[in-house]
Amino acid sequence: MDLRRWTARAWDEVERWQAGFGGFGEHPSTSVADAEFAAAFGDLVERLRESYPFHHPRYQGQMLKPPHPAAMVGYLAAMRINPNNHALDGGPATSRMEQEATGLLGAMFGMPNALGHLTSSGTIANLEALFVARETRPGRAVAFSSEAHYTHSRMCRLLGVPAVQVPVDAAGRLDVPALDALMSEQDIGTVVVTAGSTALGAVDPIDEVLALREKHDFRVHVDAAYGGFFALIADDSSAGVSAAPFRAIADCDSVVVDPHKHGLQPYGCGAVLFADPEVARFYRHDSPYTYFTTDEPHLGEISLECSKSGAAAAALWLTFQVLPPTPDGLGQVLRASRRAALRWSELLADSAVLSAYQQPELDIVGLLPNAAHLSEVDVLAERAMTRGMQAPPQEQLHLAVLEVTAEDLAARGHAVQRDVPRARILRSVLMKPEHEYWIEHNHHVLERLLL
Repeated sequence: MDLRRWTARAWDEVERWQAGFGGFGEHPSTSVADAEFAAAFGDLVERLRESYPFHHPRYQGQMLKPPHPAAMVGYLAAMRINPNNHALDGGPATSRMEQEATGLLGAMFGMPNALGHLTSSGTIANLEALFVARETRPGRAVAFSSEAHYTHSRMCRLLGVPAVQVPVDAAGRLDVPALDALMSEQDIGTVVVTAGSTALGAVDPIDEVLALREKHDFRVHVDAAYGGFFALIADDSSAGVSAAPFRAIADCDSVVVDPHKHGLQPYGCGAVLFADPEVARFYRHDSPYTYFTTDEPHLGEISLECSKSGAAAAALWLTFQVLPPTPDGLGQVLRASRRAALRWSELLADSAVLSAYQQPELDIVGLLPNAAHLSEVDVLAERAMTRGMQAPPQEQLHLAVLEVTAEDLAARGHAVQRDVPRARILRSVLMKPEHEYWIEHNHHVLERLLL
């Protein structure tokens, strides 16, 4: 796909459409001379050079990568119009695109009749899900695992909802027997399960939590912000992921997913879906100056956010036209990342200086520098990360770190002597499909960085 060609085409097509309404002169208050702009633009370009190479397969640190070219073209085209999807009057075309795109997300999770919309982030999407949970189960607590994203404890405080933390098993997944015991002790109205923790990509046993729901009265919300798109390859195959947890999402009450992660979108683009469309009643409000040309439902009537980017909706919609959220479409991108993680696990099994912290469930790999003492692990991890970032540009390797305890290591069978309470290990996010072709190279570079 020729990005330069299609961005130019997007610019020209929107300009041609705008010209149909008649020309007008630019107001002098917004006029900027090319020479003046050139200086500011030069500063911008120089400052952007301070960024890390998120685009390159040697970057596998944070959950960052460039959006797909289709998303860039869609965003640029709609951004020139700058629609607001809060109301059909503010974004008639892009509101339809948002509805169609969220419909495809619902189908991906087996929730074809879900009520959903895009948000500015997974954080806001989770806020909306917990808001509905509070309204549906007033006065009752929200439970989530100790490895769940910090968003949930923060949003419980914001909403004035009691929060209950559930222990995890040896792989960082919610401990279902522990949850069962807590249900007998506390009034829990909603359980948050995570499909892809942001630390290690751990997937809670969603199917087992649903089975427990038959015993206790609670809602199930799925935080699939990171791992939701892995539902496309949840087929128990050698290059897929476990099917049962992802298939169980169809029977949950709500789910959040971030297209700005594995959906190849620019930040920020989150999404929330509710199995029961009747939860729209909790959003109802009166805005006599907003919804005035049609009685059709407006996206702002099912959203806590008032301003909603139409450009983000157009970007996602256009991406889904060429890479649909199906196993044969976007699923192939996820499968490449999954193969990279599995291949690295194989390489780690034969490494003299590194071990896998635990078997990856998705595409995040924890890397434990081999050392006798926990303090040595910390020193080696920090050294490798720093050396990788400070190497010449064409030799850099960007990783992240994850802080773990001696107990975390023991639970995973690592015989490291505890001389400090906790240490950093290395963490790698293999979000780019190109990682599949670079993983052996990056592995050997990392081994050298540890020597």
